[in-house]
Order: sequence, then C-alpha cells, then structure tokens
Amino acid sequence: MSDSRPTGPVPPIPLTVLTGFLGAGKTTLLNRLLQHEALRDSVVIINEFGEIGLDHLLVEKVDENMVLLSAGCLCCTVRGDLIATLEDLLRKRDNGRIAPFRRVVIETTGLADPAPILHAVLYHPYLSMRYAVEGVVTVVDAVNGEATLDAHAEAVRQVAVAERIVLTKADLVTDAQSLARLRDRLHRLNPGATILPADAPAEAVVSGGLFDLRGKIADVGEWLKTEAVEEAERRSHDHQHGHGHHHGHGHAHHHDVNRHDERIRAFCLASDQPIRQGTLDMFLDLLRSTQGAKLLRVKGLVALAEDPEHPVVIHGVQHVIHVPAVLPRWPSEDRRSRLVFIVDGLEKETVETLWNAFLGKPQIDAPDAAALADNPLSLRR
Repeated sequence: MSDSRPTGPVPPIPLTVLTGFLGAGKTTLLNRLLQHEALRDSVVIINEFGEIGLDHLLVEKVDENMVLLSAGCLCCTVRGDLIATLEDLLRKRDNGRIAPFRRVVIETTGLADPAPILHAVLYHPYLSMRYAVEGVVTVVDAVNGEATLDAHAEAVRQVAVAERIVLTKADLVTDAQSLARLRDRLHRLNPGATILPADAPAEAVVSGGLFDLRGKIADVGEWLKTEAVEEAERRSHDHQHGHGHHHGHGHAHHHDVNRHDERIRAFCLASDQPIRQGTLDMFLDLLRSTQGAKLLRVKGLVALAEDPEHPVVIHGVQHVIHVPAVLPRWPSEDRRSRLVFIVDGLEKETVETLWNAFLGKPQIDAPDAAALADNPLSLRR
C-alpha cells in the first residue's frame, strides 16, 4: 500500500473529470470556465476541438492536437488513449516545452462512465504519483434530468460518483416542485455531493478535492463528507421504518424509486480503534477482489495502529484502492477511522460484515465472516 506515495518534492497536479448528460450544457459550462482566471495554467483535455466551439477563445495552435487559449489554458484532444495523452503532457511539461500547468480537466463525451478514467489514473504507477484525482463534476440539466436518470443507468452512475453536480437550465423549469424533486433525487443518489447552480464561480466547479493547486492536502472533511452521508443514511433508515405517517402525502418517489436508483447506495463505516495496516490491507484486498465492480468510489481517513497520529487517506475506484496521502495530523477532533462507500448493487451489510470480521467486532449470525476471519490469509502481514 505504501509504495504508491509520492516520493521527492514534486507536488501532484489536481485532475478533475467533467462529465454530464447529453445536451446538459457541458460545452457551455466549459466555455465559461475556460475564460476564467481560475483556470489559468490549466490543461483541458477534450475529445474534439470542434465540439467545444473554441474559435473565440483561441490564441494559437501549438501543434495538431494542442491549442493555447486566451485565458492562458492549454487545450488538447485525446490522442489514442487518455493515458498516452496524460504521459505526453507530463513529458512536455518536464522538458519545458509547455508552461508548467497547475491543473488538468478531462471532459468526457455524453453518457460516459467517469469511473474508468479515474481507475486508469489511480492504477497507473507513475500517473498516480504525478496527478491527484480531485474528483468528478457532473453536469445535469434541470429540464431533462429526471427523464435522463430514468432512462440511463450511466447517468445515475455519473451522479453517484460526483463530488460536485452542476445543475443547468434551472431557469427554464416553470414547475418548482419538479425542480425540488430532481434536487431531492440527486441528493439521495449522492448525499456527499455539492449541488451548484449553472453560474457558480469557476473555482467552486473545478476545485474542492483532496489537493489544492500547490499539491497540498486541502480540506479532507469536505472531500469525505462523512456527516452528510451518515445523515442521509439515518434519514433513509427512519423513512423505511416509519412508513405509516407518509401515506397520503403523494411523494411519488416513495413507491416508484427508479430501478437504476435503487442499486446505488452511499454509506459510511467507522471504527473508534486504530486498525493494523495488515488488517486494513486484507479488508480492502478482499473487498476489491470480491466486489470490485460494484465499488464506484471508496474514500477514507484511517488511523493505523502503527502510527495513529498520522492518518492515511484512502481513495478507491472499482478494483483500485490507492493511498494518495499520509496527513501530518488529524484534520479535526474526530479521530475515528471512517470509510465512505458509493456502491452499485451492493448491500451495506455485506461490506459491514466483512469490516466487523476483520476488526474483530462481535457478529450476529455471520458464520461466513467468522470463517473469513479465521482464514490462514490473516497471517499475512
């Protein structure tokens, strides 16, 4: 686990994935962001220059797949695959052929699942040291948002994995109730995400991840959003156990939650006791190997028994779990280890049973977990 930590003085470059529904106004948003001071010294990677209407922003063409914009951003198109493009950018930056950019924004087409992009960067031994995955920004349009979520599982996943959701075209929605319903649905799908208006400041849209522009750890609490996730869990629990008084209110979503939405869950696991690194590694290994495809995002702050004063930050996407940072100190008084999971088609109980087994917490009716805990694997340090 420890071998993925950056060595040496080069701070990682924050990387944001901008994704969103077809026709949600992603291009308009990107055009606005690209004129903004906050994106100066950024590189924006897009699929096609044509799609983004750069003419009025264009200063010069650097080469066939890279252009310089008036605000001092570089814009490049994906050549072949994204990994090659990201490596090429680092080479050019390190050789002084392009200015040392401070941030990267990757724009995906339409209903692309952002997870493979995050996965690719986190999984790559060199890129995961040089780039800090800051997060996903998903653009949702208020007019067609509900219909798109109903029709496309990918759209639901885009919302579920986002750190920030930009809600566009809200001014075109005449029915305040339908807008409130959409916001409520977005919040249920992803209680930790910040929902921003279409005209939100550029800084708010592209930053807010784990690392700031200097490559320093930013606000871990804001990144983890444990409280928001725990609060949503409590509310959904009360809702399931307090159906009686809801009848007659006409809350459509209580009985017809869309089949895609039902698969997505966000939950938090915590431990008051520090955890041995070997135990944590084994828990994450087993979870990854058995449930990898269902883990959309895993974020955590963990007290290791070996060094409880310096918590480690964990970031996972599907089968890849990465330790992007070890903190010099706890960010707040709360010293519990906390892991936030965003999953697709996985029950909290499955993960919790495993967690409790590894932590040696008492189980009720969980012979499988006990068997796992007795597994000879657990001798592995």
